[in-house]
Amino acid sequence: MGHLNRRVYLLLAAALMSVPALAQQQFASTSARSTVIELFTSEGCSSCPPADRWLSRLKDDPRLWRELVPMAFHVDYWDYIGWQDRFADAQFSARQRAHQRSGNLRSVYTPGFVVNGKEWRGWFSGRKMPDSGSQAGVLRITLDGSRVTAEYDRAEEGAYELSVALLGFDLSNDVASGENAGKRLRHDFVVLATHSSTAADGRWQFDFSALERVSSGRLAISAWVSRKGDPAPLQATGGWLDG
Repeated sequence: MGHLNRRVYLLLAAALMSVPALAQQQFASTSARSTVIELFTSEGCSSCPPADRWLSRLKDDPRLWRELVPMAFHVDYWDYIGWQDRFADAQFSARQRAHQRSGNLRSVYTPGFVVNGKEWRGWFSGRKMPDSGSQAGVLRITLDGSRVTAEYDRAEEGAYELSVALLGFDLSNDVASGENAGKRLRHDFVVLATHSSTAADGRWQFDFSALERVSSGRLAISAWVSRKGDPAPLQATGGWLDG
């Protein structure tokens, strides 16, 4: 089911331009497993801005999209302490808790990193990020306007879930209250909207309504495939959207 929370919908609607839908674009992984970096963050968390800045630096990493697929999921469980994060969504908090239920994460906290489906605390001590170090098959994605067609060539028996996310960049917010009061926070790789679909044969075709119009801002797409019931990505790809 597709998902676009109300606050992010208003954010996107304010920026949307009356222009044609995206031209056809294709993205594909290699046969090596991409390193998927999930950052669970919040504007209401005083420890999160350094992690956000670290993630933003990956915009200039030459491995971006081909080897690295970063995403920032803003959670909503800190909204109650004084600041409502406009990028936050209960669905993103639920994803973090799903990682915990699956054994991928010991506890739910921010900033929290999950790399290749496993908790990574090395960021706090400056350790090198783990490599995927495995083969995973090729994930191919075609966007034609809002139509998404995808294929994962290593699908075996069982249900697979494909998720796609619209990512926003060069976003900022003046925080007026809470732990980060008085700060202007800047964000990249922000998950603005998601859509997930299940298939038994590793082939998908569906509409992702968030792609119906492009905005003047910098946007990208990410896509990852996982086993149904386990949020850990098996393979991923992504890229910049041509606006």
